[in-house]
Amino acid sequence: MAIQDKRHNPRGEAMMLDLLHIVVGILAVICEVLAFLNPEKYQILFPVIFWMAGLLNGVNGWYKIKNSGRDKKRKMGGIFLCFVALVLVLIGIASAVTIRRQL
Repeated sequence: MAIQDKRHNPRGEAMMLDLLHIVVGILAVICEVLAFLNPEKYQILFPVIFWMAGLLNGVNGWYKIKNSGRDKKRKMGGIFLCFVALVLVLIGIASAVTIRRQL
């Protein structure tokens, strides 16, 4: 009987990634509904939405890079997702600074 390596379980990683998508997706929808129903009151949620999108893109990119092996197309796709995550986080920071200046 083969011994499984406990540190590298692709099914467990995929399940955690799916769980993260579900939780962050639900939180994002709640934040988006609140932010668009009353933008003046919940304007601080706009940077949070960008940060959650950046988090999801960063985790997806990391997962894709980690599991790409020697496939350069998948690795480049993961790098692109990490770049998009960085851009979204920077947009969230700029949004937070702009909102902070208004208050």
